[in-house]
Amino acid sequence: MKVTLEDIQTARIKIEKYINHTNCEFSHSASRLIGSDVFLKLENNQRTGSFKMRGASNKILNLTEAEKKQGVIACSAGNHAQGVALSSTLSGVKSVIVMPETASLSKIEATKSYGAEVILHGQMFDEAKDYAFKLAKEKGYVFVHPYEDEYVIAGQGTIGLEIFEQVKNLDSIVIPVGGGGLISGIAIAAKAINPKIRIIGVQTAVVNTMYQMFETNTFKPVQNSVSTLADGIAIKNPSQVMFDSFIKKYVDQMVTVTEAQIAEAIVFLLERAKTVAEGSGAAALAAALSHHKDLNLGAKTCILVCGGNIDLNIVSQVIQRGQIQRGRLCELSVIVPDVPGSLSRLTSVLAEQRANVLEVHHDRIRNGLGLKETRIDFVIETTSLQHIETIRQALIEKVGAQILN
Repeated sequence: MKVTLEDIQTARIKIEKYINHTNCEFSHSASRLIGSDVFLKLENNQRTGSFKMRGASNKILNLTEAEKKQGVIACSAGNHAQGVALSSTLSGVKSVIVMPETASLSKIEATKSYGAEVILHGQMFDEAKDYAFKLAKEKGYVFVHPYEDEYVIAGQGTIGLEIFEQVKNLDSIVIPVGGGGLISGIAIAAKAINPKIRIIGVQTAVVNTMYQMFETNTFKPVQNSVSTLADGIAIKNPSQVMFDSFIKKYVDQMVTVTEAQIAEAIVFLLERAKTVAEGSGAAALAAALSHHKDLNLGAKTCILVCGGNIDLNIVSQVIQRGQIQRGRLCELSVIVPDVPGSLSRLTSVLAEQRANVLEVHHDRIRNGLGLKETRIDFVIETTSLQHIETIRQALIEKVGAQILN
C-alpha cells in the first residue's frame, strides 16, 4: 500500500464540504501536568462525533458509478459505521454496516439514524469484519475497510494538514492506534512536512496487538472477548499490511495505557477541557498524562482526541470512579453503638469537617455485628484524599467509630 502527501492534499479538496475543520486548542491544565505545551485536536467535534467521517467520505466520493449502484458494506464497533453511513447517505449510496453485538446501543442507533442497514454479529471487531467480508462476496457490495484502504488513509491524513496549519513548530503528535489508518494518514502528512516530528502511537493494555508488533515484530492474538473502555481501538489481530506499509516506517514510539488511565483522561477532558471523549478518544491524552517522562514529547505536542461517541451510562460510571480516585467522593462505612443519637453525632462530625453527605444507609442485621451495634454506610462528597483521612480520624476520636474502609 502507498499513500503520499499529494493523495492527502487531493482528499482534502474532495471532502472539504463534507467535514468540519475541528479546533486544535491549547490546554493550560494538560500543559502544566505534562511539562510541554499541549494542544488538543478535537476530532470528537467532527461530524458523526469522530475522525472516521474523513476517511469514509474520501472512499465513498471516489467510488465509480457502477460501485455506487452496488452499494457498500463496512464493519465497525461504531465510529467507522457512522462515517460510512452518513457519507453514503449524502452520496445517495446504499450502506450496510456489520457491528459487533457488544457495540454500544447509542452507536447502533446513531448508525441507523444516518441511513444504514445495521447487522449485529460477533463479540469483537474481527468477527464482525469476517462476516462483512462474507456478505460483500455474496451480495456484491463494495467493502469499505476501516483502515486497509488508501482512500481511507488519505482521508484521515487530512487531520495532519490541519494540525500543521493550526500549530507552528510542533515537536510531536500523540495518536490512538486501532487498525492503524489514523496514525498512518497523519504520520504520512506530518513527516512529509516535518521529517523530524515524533509520531507516538497509543493502545490499550487490554488489547495491545499492534504495540506488540511494533516492539517485537510479532504478537499474541486476543482469543476471547474482552471488556475495554477503548472498544474503538480493540483490534485482536493487527494488520501486517498496515504495519509493513506505514507503522514501522513512520511511527517513532508506541505505548499502552490501562483502563484506569483512560478513565482518568475522560474525566480530565470533561472537567478541564469541557469536552466529551470516548475511551478510544481519550487514550492519547491518557498516555501523555501517564508516560510523559518517557515519551520525549518536546516543547510542543499535539494530542488527538479522536472521538466522542460514549454511552451516557459509561460516562456516569467513569465520572464516579474518577471522583473516588481523586478523593472527591468517598464511600465510608462505620460501626457505632446502636443507641439514640449515634447518627446525629456522626453527621455532626461530618458537618464540622465540611463533608457533604450524599447517601446514608443503616444496617443492624449484617453478619458480624454485635447485638448493640449498627453499621452506617455513607457516600460523602470530599475535597481530597487527605480530607478523607482527616474525616476518618475525627470520627474515631470524637465518636469512637470503628472505620471499615
